[in-house]
Amino acid sequence: MSRDHREETDNIGTLNVPFDALYGIQTARALDNFNLSDVHLRDFPEIVISLAMVKKAAALANAELHVISARESTAIVAACEEIIAGKHHHAFAVDVIQGGAGTSTNMNANEVIANLATLKLGGRLGDHSYVHPNDTVNRSQSTNDVYPTAMRLAVMSQCAPLVSALEGLCRSLDCKAVEFAGVRKVGRTQLQDAVPITLGEEFAAFSASVRNDIRRLLQISEVLREVNLGGTAVGTGVNAPRGYQALAVAHLSAIFGTALTPHGNLLAASYDQSAFVTYSGILKRVAVKLSKISNDLRLLSSGPLAGIGEIRLPPVQAGSSIMPGKVNPVIPEAVNQVAYEVIGRDVTVTMASEAGQLQLNAMEPVIIYSILQSTRLLTRAVRMLDEKCVSGIEADRERCAELLDKSLAMAASLVPVIGYEKAARVAKFALNQGISLREAALREGGLEAAEFEGILSGTISRSALQPLDQTRPCR
Repeated sequence: MSRDHREETDNIGTLNVPFDALYGIQTARALDNFNLSDVHLRDFPEIVISLAMVKKAAALANAELHVISARESTAIVAACEEIIAGKHHHAFAVDVIQGGAGTSTNMNANEVIANLATLKLGGRLGDHSYVHPNDTVNRSQSTNDVYPTAMRLAVMSQCAPLVSALEGLCRSLDCKAVEFAGVRKVGRTQLQDAVPITLGEEFAAFSASVRNDIRRLLQISEVLREVNLGGTAVGTGVNAPRGYQALAVAHLSAIFGTALTPHGNLLAASYDQSAFVTYSGILKRVAVKLSKISNDLRLLSSGPLAGIGEIRLPPVQAGSSIMPGKVNPVIPEAVNQVAYEVIGRDVTVTMASEAGQLQLNAMEPVIIYSILQSTRLLTRAVRMLDEKCVSGIEADRERCAELLDKSLAMAASLVPVIGYEKAARVAKFALNQGISLREAALREGGLEAAEFEGILSGTISRSALQPLDQTRPCR
């Protein structure tokens, strides 16, 4: 041992570990082997905290079953609590993408917790005679039940912030729906004039579709409560004492603050990652919905003079280095790009889940990385869209009225009054003469001005508007 490093030995050989490192030789080997993504466990605190929660639950269960001493358990629990509180995360240094089905991640956690516990018991770093990473911290466990369980906790912990962000976006959309309730405009299908709607109805529909995704997200997250802790290597519970699974899951439920249940078939749970495929799928669905809304905001604000221009997005930065005064819809554009990233990561999760072989899926690291990264990106993108775009959108009421007046959007509403054939002739006459449908209807359709206005007002429904959440006032 020197001031710079300490020597540690495993069944492969001897290796130098930094003198003051909380991790040990297994982590050091993983650092040398996997230098891939420049993203480390510590960059996702939710993984680190979830691992510590699992290790704390295991230590409590093992002590109750007398397979580790109360002294060892107390030291391990204290170390885990510090990690859960946000301390020592710098020591979780392995790359999130790694071979070995997460073994390097589990070893990293075992070594850090063992060293912290050893220091509490008066030992020195690397001295495993006090608390051993495998024999004590990892007692009654395997990477194959610890890692998938921690994955589930990490994903569930990040579901709530995403839901909160989506609910905030819905409130802003609801506010705009109320604000724009009286703004009549052209509804479009296939980018062509269709029938009249209100701008408020358009924004209410955005909100309703996002709220539907929130419900689905909360429903799907429930499947992650089923964990395989106690299954150890392949689901048979080898090396775990009788009663360990029930105790460990009960302790983990209390620590995590959510009721967890043991998987019904631990052998299947060791390799089946379909719960993550389902959850990733709902993230993709949210991403697709947000991208569609962003596309619409870009179209509706296009121009502003030579496009649709029915709404004005908040100007957040200059849009061109050569065209003075140009402002681009950069916030919706960024949301589009996040959506594409999430969609791509969903493909990764799907293929990684499919790659499970026999009694294990070795591709779990890229599954959890992809899902957590997608969740993080979506949460940030939703907040950005809400705060920097939707909450500041303005309606160009004059433009909406002008386009509606010039369009043929009222033609369909004339059918019950004058019939399809006559309404078609009126629409064609308006188009050929370059006049409004109103004028054509009065000249060719035999309608009075009051009749036409009555038809127009009758086509606008308020039923799509969502009630405004009065507990959260509009910004």
